Amino acid sequence: MDKIKIGILREGKVPPDKRVPFTPQQCLLVQEQYAHVEIVVQCSPIRAFGDEEYSSLGIKVQEDLSECDILMGVKEVNVSDLIPGKKFLFFSHTIKKQSYNRHLLQNILNKKIELIDYEVLKNHERKRIIGFGRFAGIVGAYNGMMAYGLKTNSYVLKRAQDCFDRKELEKQLKSIVLPTNFRLVLTGFGKVGYGAREIIELLDIKEVSPEEYLNENFNVPIFTQLETGDYYVRKKDGNFDKSEFYGQPELYSSTLHTYIQSADVYMACHFWSKNSPILLTKSHLEDSKNLKVIADISCDVNGPIASTLRASTIKDPIYGYNRKTGLEDAVDNSDCISIMAVDNLPCELPKESSEDFGKQLIANVLPHLLGLDVDGIIQGGKETNSEGRLTDGFSFLQDYVDGKTE
Repeated sequence: MDKIKIGILREGKVPPDKRVPFTPQQCLLVQEQYAHVEIVVQCSPIRAFGDEEYSSLGIKVQEDLSECDILMGVKEVNVSDLIPGKKFLFFSHTIKKQSYNRHLLQNILNKKIELIDYEVLKNHERKRIIGFGRFAGIVGAYNGMMAYGLKTNSYVLKRAQDCFDRKELEKQLKSIVLPTNFRLVLTGFGKVGYGAREIIELLDIKEVSPEEYLNENFNVPIFTQLETGDYYVRKKDGNFDKSEFYGQPELYSSTLHTYIQSADVYMACHFWSKNSPILLTKSHLEDSKNLKVIADISCDVNGPIASTLRASTIKDPIYGYNRKTGLEDAVDNSDCISIMAVDNLPCELPKESSEDFGKQLIANVLPHLLGLDVDGIIQGGKETNSEGRLTDGFSFLQDYVDGKTE
């Protein structure tokens, strides 16, 4: 079998991203499982695992990756780091026609690079097989509770990025004592939603059903996790049909505000498409007098939740949304809801999130990438080919590449 050399790219995004596709131990594991594979790691002063942690295990660390057959990163690769004729795997953030990455995709095509985008790698059930969703949920829920403590002056949590690891982060939660009338609403049952649950379940809080949340009184802190059918109803009769909703979302409207009106904290972990109904309007938020924090972990800016005016940052994770004016305002303003809308949450726990991602790569991607892609998983995630063209599955991006879309 021909030797394959995999290069681990240095992340070049600003602000710096410390995550990696494989930890040092995982590099060893890959080489043990695939005798024909050698991994080379590009030098980096910023990644969560230092160069010496790789080299001490016998993994080559060097600047030049031009001899590698496959190059793997996490976030978008700088245009200057693209090597013509190679195969690249990373999150390109182009499939939604993001204007800021048009130049990147144009260069990938010009350099005849095969781009395999993690975001679109799916199994035969059309479900994504890799991502950082779980850790987005974990860090996002933690940040949401941090924001609640600051808003109510009831406790102070250490910033997630300042915790040594997840164990230290979880210890911080022990300082939280919630009032007996505390209510939390969580939307989403995917990897992000279940990641958020991992944090919520560490609190002294009782889970109740959506019906109990709306109709019963409790003298303990409670939370409920909502399915899509719990907060979307058919306009004509108030019912819900899952297949119809995903096919014709315009027939439905949101009832999420009925839950939010009595909530202290709302954590948004759902998937939302631009064709789906708006979830929370300015009017809904104006009526939600009790709501103190929205942790928009999904972070759809100018999307389904009126208060997500912009993405926030790890450095400055919380801003205020004035429920009366609908504008950004001071967090400590009594009319403001604290908004946590960081769009790169897993970066706050780079070691653990990298390890989790690497496990997914090894289990779900490498067998197809390095073996026979009999299920077409790699082919289905290949956005461009070695001839400098978009593949058939991504031909819808041609107008984007040509600059004919905003």
